[in-house]
Amino acid sequence: MNYLTYLSVFDKLTKSQQNALTKSSFVRSLSKGELLHNGSQDCTGLILVLSGQLRAFTISNDGREITMYRLFERDICLFSASCIMNSIQFDITIAAEKNTEVLVIPSEVYKSIMEVSAPLANYTNDIMASRFSEVMWLIDQIMWKSFDKRLAEFLLNEANIEGTDTLKITHETIGNHLGNPREVVTRMLKYFVNEGLISLSRGTIEITNKNGLKNIMD
Repeated sequence: MNYLTYLSVFDKLTKSQQNALTKSSFVRSLSKGELLHNGSQDCTGLILVLSGQLRAFTISNDGREITMYRLFERDICLFSASCIMNSIQFDITIAAEKNTEVLVIPSEVYKSIMEVSAPLANYTNDIMASRFSEVMWLIDQIMWKSFDKRLAEFLLNEANIEGTDTLKITHETIGNHLGNPREVVTRMLKYFVNEGLISLSRGTIEITNKNGLKNIMD
């Protein structure tokens, strides 16, 4: 199967352009926790997720992490190919949250086609705009939304992603997603426990009152 057909723009390319992308692209398998891309100097290539789940995040000078966005099946990541965007330097790290399989499209091949193909250039700009919208949304959340609201939303989103109200996740991992120290996460989770919203056990958070968490978000 040619996974490049997952790209909505693929059938708008010429046959020679399609062949160039098909011949150069390759599948890569990642284990949970494995790094796929590390920083703006690492031009891995465009990433198309075939299965699994990736996390894109940044790391501050003092080592704190914050999740910018996640990538699921059929999502594509451009920032792993930052060298194709001359005016953009986006220092981002991408790691597998689960065992994941991706299609890697080499940056130089993609860029050479994008420079002569208006459909591919427009497609690239649309993806870029969408990702930047997610980043701006995140900045807005951090600046204007209280931590209890952000944490409640995170827990509900995790339950939706995993398909269960019992989450196998540590306080440190939550802190890495939200950009807060583990101690801050622990204090707020204990508050949620006291309010009857969740229960805690080692490495596990169980949501016991979804409506209560939704009320915090309002």
